[in-house]
Amino acid sequence: MHNPLQFTIFVPQANPNPNANSFSNPIPIPIPIPFPDPNSISTSITNPNSNINSITNLNSHLLSLSVPRKRRQGRPRSTTPYVSLQNQVYHIPSFSNSAINGNYGQGSSLPSSSASFIKPNLENSNFSSPNYANPNSSIQTLPDISDEIIVINKEATAEALIALSSGFPADSLTDEEIDAGVVSVVGGIEQVNYILVRNHIITRWRENVTNWVRKEMFVDVIPSHCSKLLDTAYNYLVSHGYINFGVAPAIKEKIPAEPSKPSVLVIGAGLAGLAAARQLMAFGFKVTVLEGRKRAGGRVYTKKMEGGNRTAAADLGGSVLTGTLGNPLGILARQLSYPLHKVRDKCPLYNLDGRPVDPDMDSKVETAFNRLLDKASKLRQSMGEVSQDVSLGAALETFWQVYGDAVNAEEMNLFNWHLANLEYANAGLLSKLSLAFWDQDDPYDMGGDHCFLPGGNGKLVQMLAENVPILYEKTVHTIRCGSDGVQIIVGSQIFEGDMVLCTVPLGVLKSGSIKFIPELPQRKLDGIKRLGFGLLNKVAMLFPHVFWGTDLDTFGHLSDDPSRRGEFFLFYSYATVAGGPLLIALVAGEAAHKFESMPPTDAVTRVLEILKGIYEPQGIDVPEPIQTVCTRWGSDPFSLGSYSNVAVGASGDDYDILAENVGDGRLFFAGEATTRRYPATMHGAFLSGLREAANMANYASARASTIKVERSLSKNAHSCASLLADLFREPDLEFGSFSVIFGGKNSDPKSTAILRVTFSGPRKKSHEGAKTDQQHSNKLLFQQLQSHFNQQQELHVYTFLSRQQVLELREVRGGDEIRLNYLCEKLGVKLVGRKGLGSNADSVIASIKAERGNRKPASTSLTLKSGTSKPKAATLKRKLVRYELKYLFISIAFIYLKYHFIDFRKPKVVGNSNGSTHPPNLDVGAKVVGNINGIGLIPPLILNVGANVVASNNGSIPAPNLISGTEVASSSNSSTPPVNIHVGSVHGLAQAPSLNVENVKLTGEM
Repeated sequence: MHNPLQFTIFVPQANPNPNANSFSNPIPIPIPIPFPDPNSISTSITNPNSNINSITNLNSHLLSLSVPRKRRQGRPRSTTPYVSLQNQVYHIPSFSNSAINGNYGQGSSLPSSSASFIKPNLENSNFSSPNYANPNSSIQTLPDISDEIIVINKEATAEALIALSSGFPADSLTDEEIDAGVVSVVGGIEQVNYILVRNHIITRWRENVTNWVRKEMFVDVIPSHCSKLLDTAYNYLVSHGYINFGVAPAIKEKIPAEPSKPSVLVIGAGLAGLAAARQLMAFGFKVTVLEGRKRAGGRVYTKKMEGGNRTAAADLGGSVLTGTLGNPLGILARQLSYPLHKVRDKCPLYNLDGRPVDPDMDSKVETAFNRLLDKASKLRQSMGEVSQDVSLGAALETFWQVYGDAVNAEEMNLFNWHLANLEYANAGLLSKLSLAFWDQDDPYDMGGDHCFLPGGNGKLVQMLAENVPILYEKTVHTIRCGSDGVQIIVGSQIFEGDMVLCTVPLGVLKSGSIKFIPELPQRKLDGIKRLGFGLLNKVAMLFPHVFWGTDLDTFGHLSDDPSRRGEFFLFYSYATVAGGPLLIALVAGEAAHKFESMPPTDAVTRVLEILKGIYEPQGIDVPEPIQTVCTRWGSDPFSLGSYSNVAVGASGDDYDILAENVGDGRLFFAGEATTRRYPATMHGAFLSGLREAANMANYASARASTIKVERSLSKNAHSCASLLADLFREPDLEFGSFSVIFGGKNSDPKSTAILRVTFSGPRKKSHEGAKTDQQHSNKLLFQQLQSHFNQQQELHVYTFLSRQQVLELREVRGGDEIRLNYLCEKLGVKLVGRKGLGSNADSVIASIKAERGNRKPASTSLTLKSGTSKPKAATLKRKLVRYELKYLFISIAFIYLKYHFIDFRKPKVVGNSNGSTHPPNLDVGAKVVGNINGIGLIPPLILNVGANVVASNNGSIPAPNLISGTEVASSSNSSTPPVNIHVGSVHGLAQAPSLNVENVKLTGEM
């Protein structure tokens, strides 16, 4: 059987893995697990799909923390033990020996391939159940088999460890599982059985990740009374991306040829965006990825370097797979049969003059450095919440001055090298890292070795991007969310979809280069501000030949200037994995920021000076590089940094806050800065994409269910719309542009009323408060909107009010615009189209119709006060008047109404402002709904009350004849974006008005 935990790397018993998860107590393992031969260690993983018949002793070597990941990022070697403040303890339930041996009464045995159920010995177990009067009773068969713990095979503990490497606790449910309702009651026997089933499914998939695991595979090994748990566990694992993900042929073929679910937009084609896109496509969504760069991968970038008959693949961004146990990128490598190369432990350090650092001095300083970290850990525990306002750097500097032994200059330089290594691990200055939470993710560290992927991580990106609809060079600058969907503005184009996933780096979010409409919640804005986003740069050099030796993967160099301690402090040798003699120098900490403005020639000259100082005293010539590349991640507008960290004042909670969706499940976020467990890692970004794909699918499913119910309740919606129109032919009350029909008892002031506001051709000015009208800020807007429509093109919008509110509105003096302001400011309502009233309106309309049918003919119309009776039909005839009004002002008027009166919905039209051609038909999941070359990049705004009508803005040229219910695409040659007006009721044919306005003062932000 293939080892589902790792590849062909084994951790020898004599050298505990320093990169393991953080647990204060070992996990008790009552089930014996075979151990590999300590000598069977491979530094290069040559066959990731080879069969392995043994599993490494995870208890002794993988589940105890020797050194936190973040203190040893660049130097893979074990040092002084250290226990994180954030440690977690996992327990696996212990079963009795009779259960393990398969003796379940009457001498029967249980084959490893079959399942049974037992009553557990709970004396040493972490589980308890109120169903057992005597928890220490011997194993016996009970009539109610639902109260029994099932035994699927003899490998329950080994399977729990495999699930642990996937992020599942061994003895409890995750918060996500609880939220998903995988069990009816948290705790108890049902939960135990669910966990056993879940772990078994994960293990089966890990045995062969190239196959699609089917639920039917487990029917014979899971007891029939647990079939519901099997369904639940399987569906949860598939939908949340714990199994059956990746790029294996058996998995890719599951992506449906035609999408059957709503369209989704993904911003960013990095690992998070690609993982989410593939998963959503597998779920049946229509997906479009918008990427600002000319390539996929984001901060994972493998550049081909060549020259002088030499070539090499240089990872200029994310490069090291930090841990292979459960790492999804390692799983992708297995699916593709890509070998992995373990980063070897050997990492010599060199002084300024090129002399090797004395090993004894190296060990002494490293021990002292780890001791200071231990003291810092104890300090934060004693300080409590106050430690959140203290930096790690301040604590270490203080401890070094107080507890540091008398040191010479070389030892001080060595100490600074370790500080630089810590800054590299966190991509941040120690003076800005939180003492309280800088290592909050250590308990979740992936077990296993750090590895390179030969040929570069770009190979994984290439496979993930295969057949994914990606539009390159699409820089998003606005994301608008509404109740009906989302709009993404890219330059002069608008893309729309049902949902959007934003995967841009934290640096981009911090910069504010993307505008969110409406603005992000303050909680999220504060989290974005609190989290740190650091910087790491590289110098990649392709040489004619390898002069530094092939027996190591890393070596370091000391500096005597603390401010430059991170400048070329560590070198990665890629000669064994890049395909050529490639060497990469790292620049971390304060030096990384200075490096952004350093001329590339100066950087390369400095690197060569260091290399010559190390190797020429050994009689080794250092040749000139064939090609060099210097990164500038801090200046890259699509990243503005490298990866996140927990800055002073921040905590792990901020990662969770960044992961929260907004806009009622319309806008989602993914990326390494949204994962509390795996921040600043490639696999963290990938897993966040899978996470959000599951969340988006859940929201889409919930909405689909709601719509289905609404459609069922509103199957007579069309007839209700006709009824509404008939009722308003004889309203109960009419004043100005407002008309009302009442429901319920006429005497009840709280009874429901439906208010309709009609925008039509100009009508005679009301005598009510004429002088006041001239001074009110809404007057001009209202008149301009009125002038936009005429007798043959009326616009009706509605809202619900109580009878008393209607009467109060009627008494408002000052004209219709004053009443509109009263509706917004005083009553706090918004006007919507007929559909916006929702399904509840149907029953109200039907009730009013039924009530009117019982009325006497004489009481059809209600006259409440003098001057309010319904006017004669003849007075409704008005002259057709055309006003000149600039389209820009109409746009602003609609924007005003959007935030004050009217509920805007997503458009369904395609526009182009370049003259004669429409935007290209992309057919990749999103709809381009507008092409804007206007001022302020104002998108088309839509008053959604029915059919889609868009006018032409080529001067006074009449628009095509408009018929209610048709869609017309517009073309605009002006500098102002088109305004898309969805008209609910269009009477006859009309020409688009020629609009013009002068001397209008505009205020506020568009």
